[in-house]
Amino acid sequence: MSVSIKNVVLGEGQTKICVPIIGKTKEEILAEAISISTIETDIVEWRVDFFENVMSIPKVLELIISLVDILNEKPILFTFRTKAEGGELDINEVAYIELIKAVINQNIVGAVDVEVFKGEKTLEDIVTYAKDFDVKVIASNHDFCKTPDKEEIKRRLILMKEKGAHVSKIAVMPQNAADVLTLLSATEELHREYNDITIITMSMGQLGVVSRISGGVFGSAMTFGARNSEAASAPGQVEVGALKEIMDKISKK
Repeated sequence: MSVSIKNVVLGEGQTKICVPIIGKTKEEILAEAISISTIETDIVEWRVDFFENVMSIPKVLELIISLVDILNEKPILFTFRTKAEGGELDINEVAYIELIKAVINQNIVGAVDVEVFKGEKTLEDIVTYAKDFDVKVIASNHDFCKTPDKEEIKRRLILMKEKGAHVSKIAVMPQNAADVLTLLSATEELHREYNDITIITMSMGQLGVVSRISGGVFGSAMTFGARNSEAASAPGQVEVGALKEIMDKISKK
């Protein structure tokens, strides 16, 4: 299944590359955006939990408008990664929903990330709200401690789809090489068995790097690459230039 995020189609052609912005100040964020605007990448993720004024919705919205102008045709994925799932800050469910809905209401970002386990009805609430806007919902789950078994990985990704998400994403931490194989096997099986679900999967850390560069072979629709070696938003992200070069060589598309 393919999903269009503005002018980028996940699930068609080569695996798409997303590069995160992780600046803390307005100036740092805009400088990163200017740098990324010159990089060959498909989608840009704004990790807003790094932003020092993230709790001010007006300041967040003002900055999003500037990012859209700078990045031109590159769609923006808006993400508040909570501390429970590896992010920078804690946030209560009400504030989390309010922030994401305010961004959706601007109708200028391509997609929003919503953690599937943030609250019992959070994902469904945001999916319902997003239906009136040209904004896709990427449901996510991040396990920084372990790699669940294959069936559990598949269960979580299917749950996200059942709750209405356009894309299901999971990132897990391997303890050994077998864990990486578990993640890739779950990806391949789900991609093969369910043609109505678009998935993004990755194994984190140094052990999991192989999943970031070859995930598309197994059915993952997008991977994340760092702007440079100091700009990774999660362990194991590869610099985007090197990532694209390797992916071009191994792509089966």
